[in-house]
Amino acid sequence: MTATADVTTTAGEPITARPSRRPVWALAAICVVAGALYGWAIGAGQVGNPYYAAAAKSMTTSFGNFLFGSFDPAGVVTVDKPPMSLWPQAAAVWIFGFHGWAVLLPQVAEGVAAVFLLHRTVRLWADENVALLAALIFALTPITVAINRDNNPDTLLVLLLVAAAYAFTRSVKAAESRPRTKWLLWCAFFIGCGFLTKMLQAWIVVPGFALAYLVGTSAPVRRRILDLLAAGGVLVVSSFWWVALHAWWPGSKPYIGGSTDGGAWDLVIGYNGLGRVFGGSGNRGGGGQAPEMEFAGPRGGMMFGGQPGITRMFDSSVGGQISWLLPLCLLVLFVVAVAGVLRWRRGIPADPAERAGWFMWGGWLLVTAAVFSLAQGIFHPYYTTMLAPPVAAISAAGLAMFWRARSFVRFLLPLSVAITAAWAIVVVSRDPSFHGWTRWVALGAAAVAIAVLLAGLRRTGLAAALVAVLLTPAVWSVATAATGGSGGVMPAAGPSGPAGGFEIFAGGQPPPGVGRQPMRGGPPGGGRGELTDEQKRILSYVEENGGGAEITLAVAGSAQMASPYIMGSDEVVIGMGGFSGSDDAPSVGQLQSWVTEGRLKFVLGVEMGGRGPGGRTDNGRQEWIAAHCSTVDPNAYGGGSAQLLECHA
Repeated sequence: MTATADVTTTAGEPITARPSRRPVWALAAICVVAGALYGWAIGAGQVGNPYYAAAAKSMTTSFGNFLFGSFDPAGVVTVDKPPMSLWPQAAAVWIFGFHGWAVLLPQVAEGVAAVFLLHRTVRLWADENVALLAALIFALTPITVAINRDNNPDTLLVLLLVAAAYAFTRSVKAAESRPRTKWLLWCAFFIGCGFLTKMLQAWIVVPGFALAYLVGTSAPVRRRILDLLAAGGVLVVSSFWWVALHAWWPGSKPYIGGSTDGGAWDLVIGYNGLGRVFGGSGNRGGGGQAPEMEFAGPRGGMMFGGQPGITRMFDSSVGGQISWLLPLCLLVLFVVAVAGVLRWRRGIPADPAERAGWFMWGGWLLVTAAVFSLAQGIFHPYYTTMLAPPVAAISAAGLAMFWRARSFVRFLLPLSVAITAAWAIVVVSRDPSFHGWTRWVALGAAAVAIAVLLAGLRRTGLAAALVAVLLTPAVWSVATAATGGSGGVMPAAGPSGPAGGFEIFAGGQPPPGVGRQPMRGGPPGGGRGELTDEQKRILSYVEENGGGAEITLAVAGSAQMASPYIMGSDEVVIGMGGFSGSDDAPSVGQLQSWVTEGRLKFVLGVEMGGRGPGGRTDNGRQEWIAAHCSTVDPNAYGGGSAQLLECHA
């Protein structure tokens, strides 16, 4: 702790000792380590997920594009997420120009900020040492390192949820009603901002937070309910203002990608909301496979994050990302629950704020893990970075609690070390070619820690226990950072590499003569923000022969096919159909109007079978292109595998 202490000089005059600066330096060191892991060689030939990177560049071309998160510079269609996570990236691109490091730099800053803020939150709830340990665990979580080196929305989502946890902790610690309510409203606001980052995923924490507030404040029950109702109002407004803004926007606006009607509300409820939990057309996860896309896991056969079920967080696709300390967390929560019941039965008073913290962190962990485990729709392993803050807080608090325990309860710390080390050995043994040596070091450290703890050497035993518990995930995290570059479409840590080992092929099979290679950031050229020679020739041809058309090129197929053209040039290039190629943007009527008015002349490629994930059609674009566009002789632009078409009114 940093509290000052009064001492007396030899002359009898009181002086005040300066607080120790060690915690400050320790936190600074942890943040530096986090920054190094998240920022090492970012942008070294990669731009993260090209879908979001292209959007970050397009959003700098107009206020409307920035506000709604347009994927293309013409403002035809947005990305299939709300734009909040892209606003910092677009701002960085506007300031520094389009570079891989400019796109990824905000992610690094957000990741380090989350580590710092988690420390402040846990320090309010527990103490300085627990807070430092929680920050260290959080910084060394493998999937968190991977996602913070990428440009997916999860980094900002985690930061906002940690900010909500901080505000919640300030609320339940407040002695007076006014600051208590104020901080609870801030908590709701931050969760609402999380909604504008990744929609309903941010709301998963709400049940745990609400229950924790009900049981963790000293306010009258009526006041608690009124506070929660007020927080609910703030949550709704801060979550849906952007949805309402798009619906009521008076001028032209882009089509919301991933929706069926171009509106944000459909995206919230459908593809990007309840569809993720319950599945459905175009939103199939481990339990079903969309016919046009195959996602093969690093060990084969895994669709996205494996099959739904209570063991999903521990399976071969997800286990190495987040599960290292999950057995420890479950043990801690069980012990805390039993102790709480015994204390209640004996009439022993408890600290309401401490109780609220356990409910908050425990609810966050258990509800989120349950939703992710049982989700029937699309689920990617990197979503589990949302579990990292509660895992860090619960693990740190539990280890400290077990270390301080007396009587027979002191055996809980050796038990925790044994369970955690054993699980690490299981995870590493799934592919021992990837730093398999850590199994034996973890085993040795665990044996030493258990022996020393049982011998009563508590401080030495604690140090050995931390080595046994944190060594393997730390090695995985360092290995992830040491690869350089970013995770691309599927960021992940471990033996599958930073791209997560996922392969994506149209039609479910690779093209003839093409092996099953990991998709690291999109089609050729796309993952690096650069154009291939063929793409440069095509773009040069359409620029010279476009007759001043407003839209230089419309690319069919999917957003990933258009991404390199948007990132690698300043021309107005659009990706027809949004992310999957199946959105009704542009519509056939828009295409006809553009060509008639001379705003569009060239189209690249023909959409794959006219259908997107789940069998959704391309709304007639392929038929219109076939009827109104003719193939350009490949010799005119130097040849290649792509099909360039010239359209006529």
